[in-house]
Amino acid sequence: MIGAELLSPQSLAVGWLIYVPVVIWAICRAPWVELFTDSRRQHLLFGTVFALFMLWLVRRDFDTGVSYHFIGMTAVTLLLDWPLAILGGLIAQLGLVALGRQDLAAVGVNGALIILLPVLVTECCAILVERAQPRNPFVYIFVSGFFAAALSALLCLLLALTWLWFDERFAMPYWLEDFVGYLWLLIFPEAFINGMIISALVVFSPEWLETFNRTRYLSAPWKDDDPKS
Repeated sequence: MIGAELLSPQSLAVGWLIYVPVVIWAICRAPWVELFTDSRRQHLLFGTVFALFMLWLVRRDFDTGVSYHFIGMTAVTLLLDWPLAILGGLIAQLGLVALGRQDLAAVGVNGALIILLPVLVTECCAILVERAQPRNPFVYIFVSGFFAAALSALLCLLLALTWLWFDERFAMPYWLEDFVGYLWLLIFPEAFINGMIISALVVFSPEWLETFNRTRYLSAPWKDDDPKS
């Protein structure tokens, strides 16, 4: 998460131009009828927003204006699908703004980094998995859960550093060439948290996952054609 003081007015404007249209698109594509008529979906949405809010409160704030926290949007996207995931992330962001833990001016940039980018990566991975139509649920767990979360964290970090470098307001550390070694310390926990959540949901509550094809994954992979004796 990046503080507004580290970004130029042009970058802040670009962040809003990216974030606001996608949020409007998510509002238009969200399943409002199902949401208002299904109490289960309402509970999942509210619980997810609260979980995101608490997860983003547990973070490390640096004096330079940059904060680090886990993202968690991969599990949210697989749980709610992308429109509600984006809206849930927005509500959690507004909660941070209300507590003074995030700058309102930087909501666009941070929303693009920690919400839109992970949702896009997760949705692309889920689409690729569905096109392959695997019957093993571990493919869904690994690709859509572990791998998507790891890739999201990697791209988020690299894009954030590139954004800061482009604005030239952030003093890059002298050990930047060694940053690759630290990436694993950031990527693996993100993948582990999201992957474990998806694994637990697949085992105990697969009907909660909007992107999980229960008919294909949980059907028997064999058919007993032998006549019974």
